[in-house]
Amino acid sequence: MQNTQKITKAMRVVAATRLRRAQGAVQATRPYAEKMIEVLQTTAELATEYRHPYLEQREGDRAVVLMITADRGLCGPLNSNTIRAVTRYVNEHHRGQARYVTIGRKGRDFLIRYRRQVVADVSGLPDRPGIGPVLPAIHAALEEYDEGRADTVVLAYAKWISTLRQEPVVRPLLPIDIPERRGGPSADYLYEPGPEEVLDALLPRYIESQVYAAVLENQASFYSAQMIAMQNATNAAGELIDSLTLTANKVRQASITTELMDIVGGAEALR
Repeated sequence: MQNTQKITKAMRVVAATRLRRAQGAVQATRPYAEKMIEVLQTTAELATEYRHPYLEQREGDRAVVLMITADRGLCGPLNSNTIRAVTRYVNEHHRGQARYVTIGRKGRDFLIRYRRQVVADVSGLPDRPGIGPVLPAIHAALEEYDEGRADTVVLAYAKWISTLRQEPVVRPLLPIDIPERRGGPSADYLYEPGPEEVLDALLPRYIESQVYAAVLENQASFYSAQMIAMQNATNAAGELIDSLTLTANKVRQASITTELMDIVGGAEALR
């Protein structure tokens, strides 16, 4: 138990170190995402008569779920919460029928075990993932949508809120619902060759940035959950060591008392 406690304590320290880097990566992507939404809003306002396929609502409930989980466990209920939220969402909105694109081994293994249809999978991402390793999963989901085999693309991941709080998020990714621009001054952009061409090039990049940001959020959530889980495991090991030590001391004391009683009884018998 002492050896186990040393391992869990070391894993907690490693998770805390990686969590700081993951938090920095999440915060670094937020200005880029905010600026992209601003450009999308102004571009969509200028291209009022042009409707990109990614902006059109489709009739039907065929879905492709892009599910992001961790490659490893020992992180409490983080992965199971995401899988449970996806299952609930698919049952409520898509009659339990969906195709899946997975990022992470835990989600992939669960879906294969229960015979769900997995279209593509990307696993084994490094601790500091770039967008390159994530692109094959994004392109697989977009291909399903472009070729008409899906009416919507759903994104699922664990959102990092704080070190002690991570929430599963399941939300539609396609068709894109551009948020309305709030009041206040906005930049006036000049487009070349035109807003329609810029919108065609910008919408796929927007989807890629959304998925990449979700991967970073999920990674930060994983390290937070693992740090808390390993701290709880370390504390539980300490409590168990104290309990075992107390039990061992009681047994040893009882054994010594029994031996003393035997010696005293033998001496009295000889006397």
